[in-house]
Amino acid sequence: MSSRSIRTFLFPIAAIASMLGGGLAAAENGPRGPIHLEPPKDDPSYLLMGEFAGDVSFGEGKTETIGLQIRPLGKGDFEAISYAGGLPGQEKHKPEATRMIGRLSGDFLILSGGPWAVFAERDHCTLVSRSGDKLGKLDRVVRRSPTLAAKAPEGAIVLFDGSDTDQFVNGQMTEDGLLVEGTDFKPMHQDFDLHLEFRLPYMPEARDQGRGNSGVYIHGRYECQILDSFGLSPVFNGAGALYRYRAPQVNMAFPPLVWQTYDIRFTAPRWAADGSKIRNARITSWLNGVIVQNDVELENKTGAGQDETPTLMPTKLQNHTDPVRFRNIWIIDRGLAPSASFPVEGTGELAPPAKKPEPKVAEAAPKPQDAGKPQEDKPKEDKPAEPNAPEAKVAEEKAPEAKAAEEKAAEPKSADAA
Repeated sequence: MSSRSIRTFLFPIAAIASMLGGGLAAAENGPRGPIHLEPPKDDPSYLLMGEFAGDVSFGEGKTETIGLQIRPLGKGDFEAISYAGGLPGQEKHKPEATRMIGRLSGDFLILSGGPWAVFAERDHCTLVSRSGDKLGKLDRVVRRSPTLAAKAPEGAIVLFDGSDTDQFVNGQMTEDGLLVEGTDFKPMHQDFDLHLEFRLPYMPEARDQGRGNSGVYIHGRYECQILDSFGLSPVFNGAGALYRYRAPQVNMAFPPLVWQTYDIRFTAPRWAADGSKIRNARITSWLNGVIVQNDVELENKTGAGQDETPTLMPTKLQNHTDPVRFRNIWIIDRGLAPSASFPVEGTGELAPPAKKPEPKVAEAAPKPQDAGKPQEDKPKEDKPAEPNAPEAKVAEEKAPEAKAAEEKAAEPKSADAA
């Protein structure tokens, strides 16, 4: 975009922001809107969603890396959040955020509300000052969790690999081999390391807890929140949170329809014989490979979890009515399996599940002969009689002696001496 075009668009930015103020509030009170399980072909806003990063010049030789996350809100409305130092999880990322709002204009997006304006296109964003000077360019960034497609280590129990749902109570699987939300683990473990991967639906018009919601309910009591929180600040009920108990250290949510990872190390509470608790549960969790809860002590259940008791209960994948999908789930019982480093580095690509041998089809029993019809005599094949075992052995023992006698008889007799 040329400097002249940028200056032309700068004038109506304030008016656009004013209109969006009312439009966004109305959208929050609206219905949940469309739910996409695959990238939509007829939604230009989807193509602008994502992460961008690059260096921006602020004059006098001052340059800083800026990270930007753009989140569609449906019907052409957007919100975005920018960070100094780069995107969440990057080494120099600073948690202080600048929030912006925007509106789709043709095939690009205008964002305002910060110290600069942003003109976003599919593969990059241009930042301009209030006077219309170009400050820098942010390129699209596509990140992948470093634990994506992590293989189950020695001693782990593979709960789901896309071949069946045998390790789940009332587990359901899609035609393309993904686990559906709303099921319990059959194996129950006290202290464990858990790896799972999940994919959220794209629900641009949905808001808050109604947008791609699920959760990992450890022992049915402590929820590690799953939610489409991409492009938002860390909150106590957002992605990576211990639901309504503690916000994540950083919001590592990726955009919806992208495979994400949860790695959870859980240590169960300990109880005395009289049922009194003598030690609280502890949890460390990584969202998309970045630690978001660091050895947090859980004094009680979280959110709507079951009350704490000494009774061991199953871990659940919550059904919050949103179509969240799961894959590559495995668990390590730390009381049984050999100690190993965790999380496990991923391979990036999942191998197809091993096919189970097909069950053998039992041969059909012969139908009984109809009593009304005489049975036809089938010609018998002439087969040489087979000697029984003792006779065969005697025959084998006599064979060398008979052969020697025959050879001796066949020798020509020598003439008598004269």
